[in-house]
Amino acid sequence: MSRGEDLADLGVLEAAELLRARRISALELLEACERRIDERNGGEPTFDGAPDAVNAFVRRYPELAARHAQEADRRLAREGDQAPLLCGIPVALKDLFGVAGLPLTASSRVLDGHVAAEDSAAWRRLREAGMVLVGHTHTHEFGAGGTCDQVANPWAPDRSPGGSSGGSAAALATGMVPAALGTDTCGSLRIPAAMCGVSSIKPTHGRVPIAGVLPLSPSYDHAGPMARSVADAAALLDVLASGGAERTPLMPPPAPLPALPLRTSAADRPLAGVTVAVTDRAEALGCEPDVLDGLATARAACEALGATIVELPAAPDLDPADLSAILFPETWAFHEPFADRADRYRTSIREFVELGRDSGSAVDYVRAHQRRTAVTDGWETWFERHGVDVLLDPAAVTTAPVRGPGYDSGNLGGEGDPLIALTVTWNTTGFPVVALPAGMGARSGLPVGVQLVAPRGREDVVVRVGIDLQAGPLPPLGQAPDPALAAS
Repeated sequence: MSRGEDLADLGVLEAAELLRARRISALELLEACERRIDERNGGEPTFDGAPDAVNAFVRRYPELAARHAQEADRRLAREGDQAPLLCGIPVALKDLFGVAGLPLTASSRVLDGHVAAEDSAAWRRLREAGMVLVGHTHTHEFGAGGTCDQVANPWAPDRSPGGSSGGSAAALATGMVPAALGTDTCGSLRIPAAMCGVSSIKPTHGRVPIAGVLPLSPSYDHAGPMARSVADAAALLDVLASGGAERTPLMPPPAPLPALPLRTSAADRPLAGVTVAVTDRAEALGCEPDVLDGLATARAACEALGATIVELPAAPDLDPADLSAILFPETWAFHEPFADRADRYRTSIREFVELGRDSGSAVDYVRAHQRRTAVTDGWETWFERHGVDVLLDPAAVTTAPVRGPGYDSGNLGGEGDPLIALTVTWNTTGFPVVALPAGMGARSGLPVGVQLVAPRGREDVVVRVGIDLQAGPLPPLGQAPDPALAAS
């Protein structure tokens, strides 16, 4: 680090290199992140947020974080290069990931006073790697929506950060932490990544266990990493997947995770031999012009790096009614014990949960899953038949929407929600997806993002393409401005 540079601006891999070289300490890195939070979060965490506050965090744990950082420094001194790569790196967890003995509330008053009895599997793996827990970040209540309105978009505080992992995305975009975890049921890692200008990886379903994570719809839920670059997110995924995939009665576990690249290729045309498909989905769904510009930019970047681009019609998708037939019963299975607390939900979330209570029969549920299997098989066949390595799509049909109405009556996630139109397909199939920025919209002045999709188990393919795109022709996005300046 040069004199005058702020340690809070370091990415995961940059910080890891300096920590292992003992040029900085884990405690110094944490203190820089804590100062940045004090400067940019907009005051102490609050439940509803404020117009002039980013409010990325629902809770902070400064004393615990300091202990974790001190432990990491001792481990680095003791183990040197044998210490885990992520030892000493600060991380924030979406308020769905359990940490034994700490509050876990899903950003909801329904769970006021609730304390996690055990660590989620994802946090346990990161903790064993020596990561430093800074705090829990806000989620759209119970992960059941795409706006997370109690959090401001750092690029424009009057706009939503996207959701449901909006707090994690905002914390990354403002440089409060270098790493975060989120979840993704219908797009909740990729939508906020696109709207805040950061990166995320939705792994193959089951790759990262959701044990100890508050569920929305378990057969659709994915847990995954978020960071300011694809390479940094890949380093997190490598640890999150290190204990093996999750076994569930709904989907078989993916094959073992292939080795993930963490650096760009040295070749002049690193995507030579890679076939990238672009479908008719973006045009058919009426994406904003800025979003289509971002897609065109990413397509041109793939071509510049040597990829072969093919234009293909999309495979058939799941009927929205079948999504509802799966999503709402699974949601109600978790929320049924809270029926006597219905008045504590925000309005749209109460309506969402009530749809689960009144959802269809077991026959409808099973038949929807059968049709889901056929859709998944159709997409697997589509990739194989056309020789496609990666599908390139926008990560959201719009730039960040105006912040505020996301919890109003009638604003339900799920069937018919335009925010998930391009993302939910890959929760249906369980395919791995990388999301990364594709520049700033010329009209909106807001970030736009793209997603890279491959068949189940091929995280190595989408990570490789994502890293090379981000290191090459795609326009660098940088860090969001100080929110106080953006607001003015």
